[in-house]
This record gives sequence, C-alpha cells and structure tokens, in this order.
Amino acid sequence: MLAYAELSEIEQRVWDGFATGAHVDLRPEDARAEDPRDGAEDPCDGAAWGAERTVRAAALHALLTSGTPGALRLTGARITGRLDLADTAVPHALTLTGCHFEQPVMLRGAQLRSTGLVGCRLPGLDGWLLRVDGNLFFEDSVIDGRLTLTRAHITGELRLSGVRLTARELVGTDTPEGPDGPDGPAGRAAALPAGDVWALWAGGLVMEGGLFGRHGLTVRGGLRLVGAQLGGGLFLEGAELHNPCGDALSGEDLSTGTMMLSDGFRAHGPIRLPGATVRSRLSLHGAVLDGGRPTGGDPADLVALDAQRLKAGELRLTPAATPTGAVDLQEAQVTVLHDHARSWPADSRLDGFTYTSIHPDGDAGTLAHRLDWLAALPGYAPQPYEQLAAWYRKIGHDDDARRVLLAKQRRRRHTLGPAGRAWGRLLDATVGYGYRPWQAGLWLLLLTALGTALFSGGGQQSTQSGGGSGTPFNPLVYTLDLLVPIGGFGQRSAWYWTDYRQTVGYLLVAAGWVLTTAAVAGITRALNRN
Repeated sequence: MLAYAELSEIEQRVWDGFATGAHVDLRPEDARAEDPRDGAEDPCDGAAWGAERTVRAAALHALLTSGTPGALRLTGARITGRLDLADTAVPHALTLTGCHFEQPVMLRGAQLRSTGLVGCRLPGLDGWLLRVDGNLFFEDSVIDGRLTLTRAHITGELRLSGVRLTARELVGTDTPEGPDGPDGPAGRAAALPAGDVWALWAGGLVMEGGLFGRHGLTVRGGLRLVGAQLGGGLFLEGAELHNPCGDALSGEDLSTGTMMLSDGFRAHGPIRLPGATVRSRLSLHGAVLDGGRPTGGDPADLVALDAQRLKAGELRLTPAATPTGAVDLQEAQVTVLHDHARSWPADSRLDGFTYTSIHPDGDAGTLAHRLDWLAALPGYAPQPYEQLAAWYRKIGHDDDARRVLLAKQRRRRHTLGPAGRAWGRLLDATVGYGYRPWQAGLWLLLLTALGTALFSGGGQQSTQSGGGSGTPFNPLVYTLDLLVPIGGFGQRSAWYWTDYRQTVGYLLVAAGWVLTTAAVAGITRALNRN
C-alpha cells in the first residue's frame, strides 16, 4: 500500500481533502463553477488530461483502506490503473464526479456505503456480490463495457438515469443513426455479435429501493435482471434499449412493486418477463416495442413482449404503436387490464390469460373490437372467449357475453371435421348454438305456417276403422302436434297421409325434436347465466 510520502502532489491534495470530507475539484479554474454533468467537459476525453488531473487507482485504494475517517469527494480526475476493491470493506462515502477511468472498476464482493460514480467514463464495472449500504449512483455516466451487479445487495437506490451503457461486445461497433438507424432495416441488419449480449448483468440483484433508468438512459446490449428483487420498483421511462439480436430486457421471475416501461420507452429486442411478479402497476403506456431480429430469421419467432405467467396488479398495455412482434400473455394473471386499439398485434397469445376487469381506451371498449381481438388470435383456444364472457357477465352485459360465447362456438367449428362443421352450421342457423333460443321460436313459427298451408289441401286419411267419425281435422293443430314432441293434441294419432305429405310430417317431427331441445337448452343456459 502506498504511503503518504509516495503520493504525487495531486494525490496528496486528494488525501488531505478526504480527511476533512472536502470536495476536491481537479478541473480547470474556469470550469469549476459548472456542473460536471452539463456537457461542458466530456469525461470520454479524459485520456488527454495531464498530470495535474491524474490520480493513480492505487492511491485511491490506499486512501480508502487506510482506516482513516473521512469521505472521498473527487471531481474531474483521470484515474490510471485498475481501481480494485474486491472483497474489501470500505466504511467511507465515495463520490466521484466527471472522472475518467482508464480500466474497469473491480468491486467484486466489496462492501461499500453510499457510492456515486456520476458523470464518469468507465470501461466497465464488476460488482458481483457487491454490498452497498445506501445508494449506488451512475447518473449521466458513460460505461463502455458490462456493468455487472450479479447477486448484489443494495439497501437504497440504483440510479442509471442519463447513462450511456454499452455491452463489452459492442464497444467500438457503429450503429447507423436516423431513418436507417436501430429502428430501420439497416440498423437491424448491422453486423452485431451473435448470441447473448448483455450490457447490464444483474441476475439475482436484491434492492430495497428502486432502480431508476429514466429519460436519457441509452443501452446497447441487453438488461439482464433474471430473478432480481426490486423492492422500490423499476423505472425506465423514456429509456432506449437496443439489442436487436438478443433480449432488450430479460426479467424472468423478477419481483418488484412497480415497473414503468413507459413515456417514450423504446425497446429494440424482446422484453421477456415470464413468471415475473409486479405487485402494483406494469405500465407500457406510450412505449415502442420492436422485437428486433427474429431468431433464425423466422418471422414467427419475432416476440415483442413475452410475459407468460406474469402476475400484476395492473397492466397498462397502451403502447404508442402496435408492437412489432408477438405479445405473449399466456397464463398471465392481472387484476386490471388497460388497453387500446394499438395494443394487440396480429400474433397475440392469450390462452390462459386472466383478468378481473378491463379499462379500455377509445374504440377498444366496443364489443365489435373485442370480437375482432379474439378472432385475430392464432389458432383456437376456448379460454380467451370464456374469460371475456365472464367479464361481460360480471358487469351485467349478459347479451354481450352470449355473443362472445357464440363467437367461440363458430371459431371452434373450423377445427372440426366435415360432419362436425355441417352439424355446427345447422345449430348456428337454427338456434345460434343455444345462445339465441329465440331463433328456434322463429323457425317453429315458420314451420307451423308452412305445415298449416300444406295440410290444408285435404286428402288426409282417418285412422278410425270403418271411416267412423273421430277428432275433427285441423291443419294448424295437426302441424303443432307434429312439431311439439311432448304431449299431444290427438291429431297425429287420428289422421295420416299416403302421399308426399307423410314424408313432410316425419321431417316436421324431427325438426320439432331438434328445435325444442335446443330451445330448452338455450333457456336453461340463460337462466344459469352461462
């Protein structure tokens, strides 16, 4: 460890300021009144800073591990060598602002108090198993390399707002800007490494506060938060994530109170949240979701949002534009769903998706929109229809619920064989699969009128032997006797035909059984609110 006498003049100045907790600013005199984050000086240019602004990482290590009480507050320094605090307990507050690090920072297994690397340039940071008793701030920094916080524990907040974070594999690569940038064909076709490219590797991260990556956060590479526990929430309003060859955000089994991917949030690559738990609100309001480049080049593999088995109190799925790629909510459970006409791409996967209530915006609240929504689902699955019908029944719209269930039966019909489809069409035309029992009444009236007219022409034969008098023939009552399968009016047993009308009578008997049974089933279904 370096002794005080081995330090340069600048390093001794830093050491003296540490002992008193004073702020040491190494910037030129005319720049010290400026906020180091206002862009007046770019820490990325720090490699050209001279000896009057150079501090060795070894000197900072000696200072922070000396056991001397104090606090490090340093601005505008070029830090040479590797700052290695692995497995080190640092009981001091640490704030470095507008500094240029020449080598990645090593904090693996370190124990720190509140730490800020604000407006700095770093070629990566390894904080595997890092413990921070307080906040960890990287606001407005440029991190050209992976930020690793795997299984780290932070009792306060993690702030990434304004950060430019680039995965190590992408450092030095160019992505086109403008119309042919990440949003366009040229950006998607740019030569990028294959496989997983992670800018933030933070699986198993545990936080008691929130993770803030609001307006200005730009990420090239993916954010990996698998199994993370973010007690205070995840806030990425206005952030931009570019990882078209991999996942923009991977949050499998993530647990948090609130997740805000909204207000201009842009993802170029899938958002994956299978098994995630969001106790309050998951908002995608005003977001742009682009699934990026499909795996293997197959458009069927293009996924914008994978939220299978998600559990959320409220899901606000109201993006700025229809997502490019599938939206997968299979087996997800939400209490309140907000959506609008642009929420659902052609490939929306909703089998097993349950919700307690829907709060639609605009035309999304109409039954016609909901039926189109379900009709667009790939393949047939009964659960989405039954779930929507249950919601309509809950709010007292029983007629709408029956129309949804009728649409379900019509969709199911396309999965049947020729005989099943034919029978289904007959049930649909006659009684609307039992959800429109009044249609059976119309058919009964039509057949009654037809039979009455047909049997009024005479030619009937009496079943009485010897031609004795019996029940007088009445064509209306005779027709009703054929159509009503239960009971009888004595006409069918007293009279018969020997011509084609006998065959018509048999057909009316069969039609009566079908229509009456369907009508009874429909009435029973209505009474049971099914």
